[in-house]
Amino acid sequence: MVNPRSDSRKPSNGRRPVPERRIEDYALIGDLQTAALVSKQGSIDWLCFPRFDSPACFAALLGSEDHGHWRIAPQDEDAVSSRHYRGDTLVLETEWSTSTGSVRVIDFMPPRDTAPDVVRIVEGISGSVDMRSALRLRFDYGHVVPWVRRTDGQIVAIAGPDAVSLRSDVHQYGRDLTTYGDFRVSAGDRAWFVLTWHPSHTPVPRPTNALEALEPTETFWTEWIARSKTAAEVSDEVTRSVLTLKALTYAPSGGIVAAPTTSLPEELGGARNWDYRFCWLRDATMTLSALLRAGYTDEAHAWRNWLLRAIAGSPSDLQIMYGVTGERRLTEFEARWLPGFGGSAPVRIGNAAAEQLQIDVFGEVMDVLALARETQIGAGDEAWQLQRGMMRRLEDVWDEPDEGIWEVRGERQHFTHSKVMAWVAFDRAARAVERFGLSGPAKEWRAKADEIHRAVCEQAYDAERNTFTQAYGSKALDAAVLLIPQVGFLPANDPRVAGTVEAVQRELAADGFVRRYLTDETDDGLAGSEGSFLICSFWLADALAMIGRVGEARDLYDRLVALRNDVGLLAEEYDVSSGRMLGNFPQAFSHLGLVNTAWHLTTAETPLRKSAY
Repeated sequence: MVNPRSDSRKPSNGRRPVPERRIEDYALIGDLQTAALVSKQGSIDWLCFPRFDSPACFAALLGSEDHGHWRIAPQDEDAVSSRHYRGDTLVLETEWSTSTGSVRVIDFMPPRDTAPDVVRIVEGISGSVDMRSALRLRFDYGHVVPWVRRTDGQIVAIAGPDAVSLRSDVHQYGRDLTTYGDFRVSAGDRAWFVLTWHPSHTPVPRPTNALEALEPTETFWTEWIARSKTAAEVSDEVTRSVLTLKALTYAPSGGIVAAPTTSLPEELGGARNWDYRFCWLRDATMTLSALLRAGYTDEAHAWRNWLLRAIAGSPSDLQIMYGVTGERRLTEFEARWLPGFGGSAPVRIGNAAAEQLQIDVFGEVMDVLALARETQIGAGDEAWQLQRGMMRRLEDVWDEPDEGIWEVRGERQHFTHSKVMAWVAFDRAARAVERFGLSGPAKEWRAKADEIHRAVCEQAYDAERNTFTQAYGSKALDAAVLLIPQVGFLPANDPRVAGTVEAVQRELAADGFVRRYLTDETDDGLAGSEGSFLICSFWLADALAMIGRVGEARDLYDRLVALRNDVGLLAEEYDVSSGRMLGNFPQAFSHLGLVNTAWHLTTAETPLRKSAY
């Protein structure tokens, strides 16, 4: 039973001091169609309904509590919390200790039936604790205050196309455009809350039983992770990374978003803020590799099918990224009413990089479909027809300058990584004919691959420093050239590979962590700096392992794993000087990097270590 608090204890102004937020203070819950970020203070500060890329109804992450949040926590300002996921699941448990007792808050999103739910259960552990739920819904990324009314024993908030209902066994009341619930929980008590979205023109969905939904949700995640052929052998960090990748999957289509957030800054207070709630083609090779290595062939099939649907059509219309179901129009605009995380503006919705020319995606798509063809999931005849069309398009554009893997908004260049991946595309196309007997001009493709190979080695190699550079004729370095041995452009024992690894360590590493390039040497069209990119640091570990420096690779991997927050999550970047995470969170690329580096270490280390992968 739950004891309601009297109205005399209502907050006087509905406001609470907002602590300085850190990106790593958040945990993730999700239902395979959208996701929420929950802070250490018990506040859901980011949630988009009903999809990852839908407008947020809680946007405090990019502003203040006035932009929408939902906090459930003790009234005691001195309460201390700790948290963890319940086993290998996405069920989050936050335990609070106060001077009068302790409680547990369980947060999760049940795998979706028809409507998305957020379930929050409060359990009394010891003593008695006075709790408060403060729900402030703000639709359209914190821009719209909804009309709130009480209907059939629940709170319903409506604005435009969106409607959200709150059901609870705790009495709710309104003040200052916020819905509150004050209650006391003693040992053995349970209080529950269910927040449900639905289109405003449809009836409120059938209620979800909060207490009955917990066990099936936990079972869903434990049974899913148990399907991995290596589940009993991998380390905890790999398991959590694989779970995170699953959580970032849009189940109806199989697409995987880069992150569930937008505009978490790459520099605190800076303008390097981007919307990552979309699906990048270049993630394909690493995604498919990670899923196949973990034994998730169903997800690999779904990802391959998403890819084929997304790129279907004229090869000249190939984009580098798409929406979660393959949408092409990802128009970018600035949400000027949001001040941004830590004052980092602008907040961007949509991503104009979808319109860029990034030649490397041809190589990534050809590589991932080659991997599919060589494994148990196959690629299919229809895929080859698409690939033939892509190769005709690549023949026209491979020698043009482009924006490259890092999507620079400065002047186009002949980026080395783009040319290397063009080589990958021609190489994989020729190999498909040579190895599998598919139709195509293999000799012409092989000749083109050789031409590109010669050009890269002549125009992108700095003999004086013994390193490949960022672009033809450039002295700048780029961490993407660390992928040269991984894609087979040069063997790992080539002296130029070792020289490139050493140059990256010498010129791009900060305290061992790797920046993608130096912003004062590369015209990326933006002011300011940025942190070390975690995927680049994982690439360095991979390259070190491949050239035989396995001990260094292991040390770097262990340091990267140690950066994870208290629930095992990684952002896009890490700022060495402040010791804080930067960029969108959690970042699929970072977790993919962790999984694949663990695999590289396993194959390189003798004897094999269970803690690797």
